[in-house]
Amino acid sequence: MYTIYHNPRCSKSRQTLQLLKEQGIEPEVILYLDTPLDAAQITGLLKKLGLSARELLRKGEEEYKARGLADTSLSDSGLIAAMVAAPKLIERPIVVCGDRAVLGRPPENVKALF
Repeated sequence: MYTIYHNPRCSKSRQTLQLLKEQGIEPEVILYLDTPLDAAQITGLLKKLGLSARELLRKGEEEYKARGLADTSLSDSGLIAAMVAAPKLIERPIVVCGDRAVLGRPPENVKALF
């Protein structure tokens, strides 16, 4: 079972979803901007991705600057709390299969899950 944390307005997210469908995979699609993740869900995704909270942040978002998230003294829990409060800070798309996950940037990264 595949799951994609998807933003349909994002071209990389659309391309990743299309790549899954081309492989005959109909993933569960979670529109994470409409159904925000909680801290436990983000923490679980980080473990599956093998990333730190900082690595999952979209640093180009205005919200990143407004919240002062470039401050390297912020803890992972503080960064996760920011992603809970402002889901658009989460890098996308994230594709999960079982206990593994990849960031679909570039979309071809998803092939590691096949």
